[in-house]
Amino acid sequence: MIDFGIDKLALIGAVALIVIGPEKLPKVARTVGLLLGKAQRYLSDVKSEVNRSIELEELKKAKEGLEEAARDIGQSVSASLEEAGAALSEQDQATAASFYEDLPYYGSGKPVRKNWRLKRGAMPLWYKQQHGIRRHAQSGAARVARFRPPVAAKPRQP
Repeated sequence: MIDFGIDKLALIGAVALIVIGPEKLPKVARTVGLLLGKAQRYLSDVKSEVNRSIELEELKKAKEGLEEAARDIGQSVSASLEEAGAALSEQDQATAASFYEDLPYYGSGKPVRKNWRLKRGAMPLWYKQQHGIRRHAQSGAARVARFRPPVAAKPRQP
């Protein structure tokens, strides 16, 4: 910007005092100050807008680089998963027939569910309550007492 020293400002002030006059000088100085303030604010807005656009361009470049790296990683991971899946499918085909032959069956033809109680206990309580599944273990006597019909009151004999 323009560099004003003390001597230049004093010279400008003396010329303004002579030309404008002592009565109008405060109003003119106030107006000039307001205009300079508006100009400075406008320049700072323009600078910030330019900085934002530069940062936006840098972020777009960084985003493109990250997307490209993510694509490369995704392709390498999918290729390795396909290789592993092919190896597993070959191994599974060899063992599938022998796996189903070794399962024990009840007379009904259904396979035995070995971890049924464990899986049943791992169910959340809210799910059991919503679907009417028992939540607590109950003894046989407690079950009988729970479902026993109420005893009618006997009339007293005189």
